[in-house]
Amino acid sequence: MRTYRAAVIGCSRMGGFIDNEVAHVPSVTLPYSHGGGFAACERTDLVACSDLRPEIMDKFSDVHGVPSGGQYTDFRKMIDEVQPDIVSVATMQGVRAEIVIYAADHGVKAIYAEKPMASSMAEAAAMVKAIERNNVIFNMGASRRWHPGYDKMKELIDSGELGSLKSVISLGGGHSHSFDMLLRLNSDAPALWVQAHATTDEDVVSGDTLRRFPRHEGFIKFENDVTGYYLDTGRGVEFEAVGDKGIVTAQRNGAEFRLRMHVTDDDKGGAGFVEAPFPKFDAASPTLRLIEDLVVSLDTGTPPRGGVRSAYASTEIIFAFIESARRNGQKVDIPLEESHVKILDPAQHKTPRYER
Repeated sequence: MRTYRAAVIGCSRMGGFIDNEVAHVPSVTLPYSHGGGFAACERTDLVACSDLRPEIMDKFSDVHGVPSGGQYTDFRKMIDEVQPDIVSVATMQGVRAEIVIYAADHGVKAIYAEKPMASSMAEAAAMVKAIERNNVIFNMGASRRWHPGYDKMKELIDSGELGSLKSVISLGGGHSHSFDMLLRLNSDAPALWVQAHATTDEDVVSGDTLRRFPRHEGFIKFENDVTGYYLDTGRGVEFEAVGDKGIVTAQRNGAEFRLRMHVTDDDKGGAGFVEAPFPKFDAASPTLRLIEDLVVSLDTGTPPRGGVRSAYASTEIIFAFIESARRNGQKVDIPLEESHVKILDPAQHKTPRYER
């Protein structure tokens, strides 16, 4: 079978070295980084990399096997000369749209871009246009979408065992990961509107510029009448799906999963639940599965599990939350007709951890 040529743009933390930070995390199965995923995939050959810092590219190349001559400080030159089939974009968000659009317009067939998708809705919309006009396959790195434990949650929902789905809940975690998983658990049903308020200090915002992603909580009304809740509880990353016959929960960032089934109502109208066995599953790297998903799409022409429209949908919810908070909790309709907010990259780049 064909081997696809891959290249990574942004060789630092997520691009090449985050495995050294998360190897001890119970819910993580390595490889986690982009470079590690391509090196582990039997169907991809990591042929090039690009970063503004040659010293980081040197270490990245040593770890992930990029051949001599495959390092570029100019991503455009790399794409033009190497002509990779797949490009990973693991840069800071401020330049992500520019890179994705250039790659899509210059022959790259599949793109794996880190989250969040973009710094503004205008950038996200431009990315969608470039990807769709060039028929490029796209997955965003909201990795829980490819985690086998969350797959089992989705299977329980789809099987009808939980009954009619009523709500999907995120009890903490980042916007991109949380909103993408709420969409995934609810079969990517379109959102109709949101209401939210910020739980961070006002100094995060200066006009239409945000110095970082503010923390929010609020809720989402989906087209299929399911309600999504994004709560800033401090409990870490936990997700829950509630049906009228049962509840399925991911705890400890996906290290534990619970299934509770409705058995009876008490005399005060409260629901009674009992623990039930959660289906067994084999651990697997979501990063590797995401890349394999791109490979299958390249082989067959079928859509990937993610896709640019699901990435855009979660991004739109992020900016709708921001807009609702700026309007003192007013309901904001989706599609989001007007958003001028732009989120800045952090002032300092983190040095990756080179040793485990």
